[in-house]
Amino acid sequence: MPHTSHTLDLSAAVADAVARYEAQADVVALHTRLAELADGADADALIAAAAPYAQIPEVAGPLYERVVQQRPHDARALVVLANAYWLHGRGPDVVGELATRAIAADPTNRGAWHLWALAESDPRQRTARWHQVTKRFPQDFLAKALLADNAASLAGAEHDDEALVLAIATYEELLANTDVPEQRGALENALKTLRGWKL
Repeated sequence: MPHTSHTLDLSAAVADAVARYEAQADVVALHTRLAELADGADADALIAAAAPYAQIPEVAGPLYERVVQQRPHDARALVVLANAYWLHGRGPDVVGELATRAIAADPTNRGAWHLWALAESDPRQRTARWHQVTKRFPQDFLAKALLADNAASLAGAEHDDEALVLAIATYEELLANTDVPEQRGALENALKTLRGWKL
């Protein structure tokens, strides 16, 4: 039982640190406290303590830095850390590096592939990456939506006929696979606009 007790203690201490942070907005104090708590903690306890704060990068990031130190080839941990960095605005290079490591550890991890594509700053290369993700995961409609959006942006910015054809084809596929009225309306409007473009 000591392991479970330690996990509960760590989770309670992290919750206390987050409550103080929310009251005082002192990120330095938060990170100092999280570093103290993470020192010597095992990865499972850190993961459990971080779970409620996945969308708070100031909390998830420092805790998962320690998880990744302990488990450098854990694809899920790498993805959670990369996502925390992305939400925190840490820049595409560090996010892309973590995503690439996650893909190497587990090529089936879709989150890793999504972050890998998001982290590419060049619009043409980013569109190519999303295209690659959709080929690898044919039922990933979020990736297809992001491919279509990126291809449409590329077509508009660079007067690229191939990107326009890709955007239209991808939006058409998305339209054929949804029965949600709001989504159908948005897709039909996007297609109407794109079909009217003269590049």
